[in-house]
Amino acid sequence: MSIIPVQTKTPCNLGGKPDKEALINEFKGKPLNALRTPAAVIDRAVFAQNCAKMHENASQWGASFRAHVKTHKTAEGTRLQLVSKAGQTDAVVVSTLLEAHEIVNAGLVADGIVKDILYGLPLPPNKIADLSTLWDDIAPFGATIRILIDHPEQVTFLEAYEAQRANPRLWSVFVKVDAGSKRAGLEPTSPAFEALLKRLFASPIVSVHGFYCHAGHAYSSTSLDAASAFLSTEVNAVNTAAGLALSLLASVPGAAPKEIPFVLAVGSTPTAHAASAETREKLASFLNGTLELHAGNYALLDLQQLHTGLVEKERIAQRVLATVISYYPGRGAGSTDEAMCDAGAVAMSKDTGPSGSFGEVVGKAWKLGRISQEHGTLTREPELGPITESDKLNLGDIVEIVGQHACLILAAYPWYYIVDSDGEGKGLLVEDIWVSWKGW
Repeated sequence: MSIIPVQTKTPCNLGGKPDKEALINEFKGKPLNALRTPAAVIDRAVFAQNCAKMHENASQWGASFRAHVKTHKTAEGTRLQLVSKAGQTDAVVVSTLLEAHEIVNAGLVADGIVKDILYGLPLPPNKIADLSTLWDDIAPFGATIRILIDHPEQVTFLEAYEAQRANPRLWSVFVKVDAGSKRAGLEPTSPAFEALLKRLFASPIVSVHGFYCHAGHAYSSTSLDAASAFLSTEVNAVNTAAGLALSLLASVPGAAPKEIPFVLAVGSTPTAHAASAETREKLASFLNGTLELHAGNYALLDLQQLHTGLVEKERIAQRVLATVISYYPGRGAGSTDEAMCDAGAVAMSKDTGPSGSFGEVVGKAWKLGRISQEHGTLTREPELGPITESDKLNLGDIVEIVGQHACLILAAYPWYYIVDSDGEGKGLLVEDIWVSWKGW
């Protein structure tokens, strides 16, 4: 991209949430090379296509779908995740209470778009009151809050809170299962897991909705077979958990049989990409519940997901614009050239991947090889030889960089510039602004 000598001031409410209307008035229709950098750009058409593809995967796999909104944290992105050309769901999972409140504030619950909100961390004692208030807010619309439990003391805190209420409510609980990632939850074959189930079934204010796991370690997949193996491990873990739960319920004197099947919730972006009619046939012939698939990064994707071999470059919906601000001939490895850009650790995160870099420049053989807080060093591999005309960088050039982890990258930006490769602007002009939710 060529340099634009003069850039306009960025309008926002200083000290508050960015003013979307002012941003749209300022930037809609502007070419990308007119933007102040670093800037986060999302292709809405690619984002929507990825959402439709995931709905297709869940349908072919015979599962419902729950969309994680943590990657983009926007109302617009959430709508696209829930309603696509290929399907629809009304269930989400959030990582922060702010995400849940902003979903309500955006009218997504009142519109009936969202009816089921899962708070995606094991229940924090200091957030029970907040979750209860949120539930009060959405209940008139027929919506519900669900929580994750993986420790008996979380149940104790919940009971203590409900004991203060005149009419204690019944909380819908997913039990968090560890399928091998050691990130959260309990192994379904452990004594601690059985003890937790007994504690839950004995509680008068808990209803076990199902069993939930997240195969974060599946990001190491490099093939469909590898991702499918992780998916099978997930399903086996929650299915084992549900089987134990059913046997415990059967042994409780006077316990009523469970009328609604347990929900077996599994997924991460790699394993969700592996969900298909073919992998469904490989599952256990008998499941102790109904399947639910969840994922979040899939809508945007990044280099980390590209390395799994399950997606193509064309499906990556986000990138960061950065300006070349200096150039160093012969300074790099093997006397290669290096350049400096204005996107560093804050703009790109410090996540690296198998490529060994922090990002790759789109359309040019340069990588984001080193980073400091506010700037990055663009490097080249010595084996590439002399720089060709198409790979040449000049001061003032604006480059597009795809980083390793979209979730962490986008967290740095107060808003995203939206383009549409299927629209009149062909992905080169700003079509909209999405203001992201910041805070916890």
